[in-house]
Amino acid sequence: MLSNWSSREPFPWGEARPGPSLRQRRERTQELWNNAPHLILTQFLAIRTVEPLEYYRRFLKENCRPDGRELGEFRTTTVNIGSISTADGSALVKLGNTTVICGIKAEFAAPPTDAPDKGYVVPNVDLPPLCSSRFRSGPPGEEAQVASQFIADVIENSQIIQKEDLCISPGKLSWVLYCDIICLDYDGNILDACTFALLAALKNAQLPEVTINEETGLAEVNLKKKSYLNIRTHPVATSFAVFDDTLLIVDPTGEEEHLATGTLTVVMDEEGKLCCLHKPGGSGLTGAKLQDCMSRAVTRHKEVKKLMDEVIKSMKPK
Repeated sequence: MLSNWSSREPFPWGEARPGPSLRQRRERTQELWNNAPHLILTQFLAIRTVEPLEYYRRFLKENCRPDGRELGEFRTTTVNIGSISTADGSALVKLGNTTVICGIKAEFAAPPTDAPDKGYVVPNVDLPPLCSSRFRSGPPGEEAQVASQFIADVIENSQIIQKEDLCISPGKLSWVLYCDIICLDYDGNILDACTFALLAALKNAQLPEVTINEETGLAEVNLKKKSYLNIRTHPVATSFAVFDDTLLIVDPTGEEEHLATGTLTVVMDEEGKLCCLHKPGGSGLTGAKLQDCMSRAVTRHKEVKKLMDEVIKSMKPK
């Protein structure tokens, strides 16, 4: 039988099959050893493609993530203020690969009839196809509409700007601030990036002095005399993803959001007050878990506020 043949016994047709030498065996062993990392990586990539959730679970069991972060660690965050020269205020924020830019344009408008001493703040979040293949051209999709409403709720609940400050002449004229937030690269956690970009752009915005001519009743604009907006609070968003209904990770990527059983976004101000809580369904959270999220949000606020203050300080002329 074939199983009884020795490597040095003659084959039926009379030829000898020499066995590998010691040197050859050592070389083969070294080759396998050198290729081990590649083989392991290939195996992991295959698991990631076929069973992405199981792939993530292997990392989460070790309290880490595939990109090397700990469960409570944010991606590198950067902000560039005054990115758009034609806007009255602007900022570009990068959160890992997620990149958004916010531009603010101020225009005149008649005050609301039910609030003649107030102005307007109109936010809009745009998720164009250029930022991700998951989005399509045409009218705003559901995710863009949800993000726009979230930003509107943050503005309203945090009172980041008193709308009375935007009134030029009660019942006659007021400012309307159009806050256009555009995503340039989407890799998850869009709400945190949009909130940060909005806050930084508002901090950068300047409005010219406007007076009403009593004789003509027309507005006179002094472009040489501009002033910054009065920012009352500094809301900062912190988002979490829930895995397997129990495990929380902060600042989820696009892939992590897709695999998660739920998401949560907490918005806090500098006084530790809750400005907004956004949870679009999914897994429920216990009171203890929710308290952990709020504690992490307070810490995140300090990190973002420090970063923004440093950037603004570096831009001021010495």
